[in-house]
Amino acid sequence: MTFKRASWAALAAAVVLAACGGGDDNGSGFDFKRVVAFGDSLSDVGTYNVGTVAMVGAQTGGAGRWTVNDTRGGQIWVEQLSDRLDVPAACAAETGLRPNNPAITGAPVTAHAGCTNYAQGSSRVVSDLGPNSVGMQKFKEVNIGLLAKPVKDQMAAHLAAAGGGFRSDDLVVVMAGANDIFMELALMAPINPTQAVQNVGVAGAELGKLIRSEVVDKGARHVLVLNVPNLSKTPGIQAKGANAAALADTMTRTFNDQLAQSLQGVSQVRLADAYGLVTDMVTNPRKYELSNVTDVACGPNALSTAPNVNGTSLVCNKSNLLAGDRSRYLFADDVHPTPYAHRLFSDFAVEQMRDAGWDD
Repeated sequence: MTFKRASWAALAAAVVLAACGGGDDNGSGFDFKRVVAFGDSLSDVGTYNVGTVAMVGAQTGGAGRWTVNDTRGGQIWVEQLSDRLDVPAACAAETGLRPNNPAITGAPVTAHAGCTNYAQGSSRVVSDLGPNSVGMQKFKEVNIGLLAKPVKDQMAAHLAAAGGGFRSDDLVVVMAGANDIFMELALMAPINPTQAVQNVGVAGAELGKLIRSEVVDKGARHVLVLNVPNLSKTPGIQAKGANAAALADTMTRTFNDQLAQSLQGVSQVRLADAYGLVTDMVTNPRKYELSNVTDVACGPNALSTAPNVNGTSLVCNKSNLLAGDRSRYLFADDVHPTPYAHRLFSDFAVEQMRDAGWDD
């Protein structure tokens, strides 16, 4: 495994160049033919773009991704990365929605042959008990019914569909762990914060083991792993106060440390410091031409619920943005990035891949 903290100044310069129309690499030098993605909402390209979500999107101007949507798609960093590598953007390997809320129309769980983006909003590393997930309905929670297939099951699904392994020209990307932290922060931390920290450390180690056994050992030669971004800087955590932010930061760093330890010595893996990237964005927004790194871009929408009246970015689009120019905001909603911020993540990914020598 290689793990080198990014040169934030170099990355910021690349962002400015791209914004001015320069830096047209189009993935030159890379020989990948396919992107295979595992993770959560940060990489989800449309698992839940069905039922009520799809209907709202059709009526208002786009939905289905956890950002500021439009009807064309392409906003998520893995989609932008695929474009820069000049490979087809991977479609959602599975779609569906299983609400137990009569106000929301669901859709059957459907696997899509040939689609290799397995990431799903609300997914955790091993547990199926993610935020607003089907798994939480067993505890009498009324919710939208997110599938939240754990990363371990996402990997198993790919292996079953792909003959048990990966191709030599695959780029495998993994970004997961945030929902383990959110759930431990919500459920265990109020009772035993020390145990909550320990639990997310276990999850980080589990993710590393899965990457080794279910990805690298199954033939993947190039695996880009992004650690968990700095969740303490998100509007949702900031709104909970300084103590909650400090605990969230401890939990995030613990997860990331255990992930890194678990991947030590794995030469096929590039572990990229997304935590450091988001920290630098918030600390030095001008470097990245970010206009706001504290507030959300999305306003009230069809899925708004108290106390978050601005609602989820899952059905956010230009028709329900808050007033003003929000195009260079960091956050779409309480947690998720805007399309511009996703561009920063894709820039970061390309820089990491080049630094690893994958374009040789």
